[in-house]
Amino acid sequence: MFNLKNLAKAAAIGAGLMVAQASAFAADTDAKPTIVLVHGAFAASDSWDGVTPILQDEGYRVISLANPLRSVSGDAAYTRSLVDSIAGDVVLVGHSYGGPVITNAAKGATNVKSLVYVASFAPVKGETIGELAAKFPGGTLGEALAAPVPLGNGVNDLYIEPTKFHAQFAADVPADKARLMATAQRPVTDFALNEPSGDAAWKDIPSFHIFGTADKNIPPAAMEFMAERANSKKTVVIDGASHVVMVSNPKAVADLIVKAATAN
Repeated sequence: MFNLKNLAKAAAIGAGLMVAQASAFAADTDAKPTIVLVHGAFAASDSWDGVTPILQDEGYRVISLANPLRSVSGDAAYTRSLVDSIAGDVVLVGHSYGGPVITNAAKGATNVKSLVYVASFAPVKGETIGELAAKFPGGTLGEALAAPVPLGNGVNDLYIEPTKFHAQFAADVPADKARLMATAQRPVTDFALNEPSGDAAWKDIPSFHIFGTADKNIPPAAMEFMAERANSKKTVVIDGASHVVMVSNPKAVADLIVKAATAN
């Protein structure tokens, strides 16, 4: 059977491996905030490759976290361990499924300055990703998924069917790039998509939101609803942008992150 305690133990072990990396960024507490980028389902850390150099050129330390995509609570604990190891302020940025992860990871974290939701979910306590995705019409992810991969513990890994990846996930990205992204996509568990969220950090920490009007994974109306509910400090809507707005429009995403990092 699926054992959440084992997940938590695994998350703690994995988080310990990140401390050495994070410590390299912890020396100067007077520096600009550290930017922690948390990718979502069906993506990987390199989905931030367009955003990262822009932020680095602005003088920011950037960590692109490898999100396990196993469970919201376990992935949030993993992320929180990294956040707690960083001296100075942190801006937590989440794409898609990474939104619930940062929503839970930042709760009670005294060094998280702001949250940035990039085409992502911003749940309240008790909400699931599945519920939010179905709250408004327009999402077609279910139709694009490949056959589930059983993990032997009552949980399945989910992938997007590679032949449907471009149109579903990254329609405004060149076909060659989308093909590589489809090959490198990392699966999320069905458990993670149906696990209720914990307390929402955005109730206490300023949030910023950006998404595209052509997103097929999360209905734009749902993201607008969540941004308004979270009293977003600034919401950017990019006409025609797909679900991977950080890949197709890295400058706009980086600019919003900088705004979040410099906001009072």
